Amino acid sequence: MPGKVYLIGAGPGDPGLLTLKGKAVLERADCIVYDYLANPALLRFARPEAECIGVGKHGTQPRLSQEEINELMVKKAREGLLVARLKGGDPFVFGRGGEEARELVKAGIPFEVVPGVSSGHAVPAYAGIPVTHRELASSVSFITAHEDPAKEVSLDWSRIAATTGTLVLFMGVTRIRETIQELLEHGRDASTPVAVIRWGSLPDQQVVTGTLAELAGRAERFRPPAIIVVGEVVKLRDQLNWFEQLPLFGKRIVITRAREQAGVLREMLEELGAGVIEIPTIAIRDPVSWEPLDGAIQRLEQFHYLLVTSANGVRSFLRRLWACGRDVRDLKGLIIGAIGPATAAEFAKIGIKVDFIPKEYRAEGLLDCLAGRDLRGQAFLIPRAKVARDLVPRVLAERGARVEVVEAYETVTPVFAPEELERLLTPPPDVITFTSSSTASNFARLFPGQPLSAVLRGTAVGSIGPITSATLRKLGLEVTFEARQSTIPGLVEAIEEYFRD
Repeated sequence: MPGKVYLIGAGPGDPGLLTLKGKAVLERADCIVYDYLANPALLRFARPEAECIGVGKHGTQPRLSQEEINELMVKKAREGLLVARLKGGDPFVFGRGGEEARELVKAGIPFEVVPGVSSGHAVPAYAGIPVTHRELASSVSFITAHEDPAKEVSLDWSRIAATTGTLVLFMGVTRIRETIQELLEHGRDASTPVAVIRWGSLPDQQVVTGTLAELAGRAERFRPPAIIVVGEVVKLRDQLNWFEQLPLFGKRIVITRAREQAGVLREMLEELGAGVIEIPTIAIRDPVSWEPLDGAIQRLEQFHYLLVTSANGVRSFLRRLWACGRDVRDLKGLIIGAIGPATAAEFAKIGIKVDFIPKEYRAEGLLDCLAGRDLRGQAFLIPRAKVARDLVPRVLAERGARVEVVEAYETVTPVFAPEELERLLTPPPDVITFTSSSTASNFARLFPGQPLSAVLRGTAVGSIGPITSATLRKLGLEVTFEARQSTIPGLVEAIEEYFRD
C-alpha cells in the first residue's frame, strides 16, 4: 500500500512563517525532500529517525532535475512512507507544485497540498513594502521571468507595463536587465520606483532601491534568490522598513546549548532579528540505568529536601516519578529548591511552586538559601547529570546532612565533521554564546589541538555567568561580556547591550 506525499510551502525563509499544519506534517514525516530555498532550520521539526534529502543548491552545486525529484517522491511513497516535500514559498505559486502533483496523480500516489506564505507578498513586507496601498496601488501582479520555452502563449509585456498596480517578479534577477528593458520599451515610466530584495525575511536580507532607469545600469550586481518589486509602493520603504531596524538584524549568533534546550534562546534572538547558528555541544540522553533514581523515588518519604540544579533534572525526575506509579501528591512534605527560574518553571508546569530559588542562579546560591538552617540528620535528594560539580553535596554533608545524589540524565558531546564546523563558522559569527561550563568545555573538545582563541578570532564571546566565564578563561578565551543575571533573558539583554554600545 503506498504512503502519502504532502506538498508543503516552507514560506519565504523566516522559519516562523511555516504554517502550523506544515510543522505538524514535518513532525510526522518518514522522509523530508527539501529545496535549497526551504530554510534548513525547519528540519529541526523532523523526527530523529526521519530521512532528510536535499534536492539541490543554487548555482554550481549539484541538484536533482525536476524529473528526478518526481521519481524520488514516487519511490519513497511506494515504500509506504509519509513524504514531506518541502518547497520555498507556496508550492502552487511559481513553485512547480502543480507539476509535482500531476506526477503523483499519474503514479496513483495520494497527496495533499499544505499552502505556504508566498514570497510574493511576504518578502516585500519584510522590506517595508506593502504590495497594495489604498492611495498608491489597488492591484498587484505576480509574474515569473522564467517561462517554459515550449509554452504557446508568453507574457504580454505591453499589458504588464501598462498596469497601474504593483508588479512582483519572481526568479527575474538573472534577467533583470532584459526585464527592465521590456518594461521601458512597452511604455513604463523610467522613473518608476523599483526594489530588488535578496534573501528576504532572513537576517542577511539585502535590499537595493532605485528607478527602472537606475537599476538597469546596475543589473550585474544582483544575484539570486531575489524578488523584484516595481511600483509606487516602493517609496513607502523609507517609512515602513521595520525588519532591518530590529536591534540584532544581520548579526550571526552561535548557540552552543543542547538542541532540546535551545528553543527559548533561539526564539528570543530571532525575534530581535538575529541569524542563529546552532552548534549544540551537549546532547542529553538517559542514564545507563534508571535503577538508582527509581529506587530513590520509591523511598521519597525518607527525604526532607529535593534539590534540582537544571531543567533537564526536573524533566527526568518527573518522568520517572510517573513511571514508578507515583505522582505529584507524593512530593507533599518535601522542601523543593531550584537553582533558577527555568528549573522552577518545569515544576510550575505541573502546578508545583518551589520553596526557594537563590538570588544567584548557581550552586553557591542554593547553599546560601540553606544558610542558618540546622541540617543535621536532614536527608537531601539531588537528581542531576552524571557529571556535575560536587560543591553542594560536599558542603551539605559537612553540615551533617545525609545526601543522596542520583543520576537523572547524562550529557555527551555530539560529533561534528570538521567541514561542517568550518561551514557553520564561516564567515566568523558576530557572537558565540555559552550557557554553562559544559557547553564551553565541550566546544573546546570539538577542536582538538587548536587554540580556541584562533578558532573564534573576530567573534565576541558571551557568557551566562561567572562560573561559565571562569571556565572560558581557563580554556584560553577572553570573555567579551557576561550576563548580569544568569538566565537566558539576562544573556539576551547582555547581547543587546553589547551591540548597542
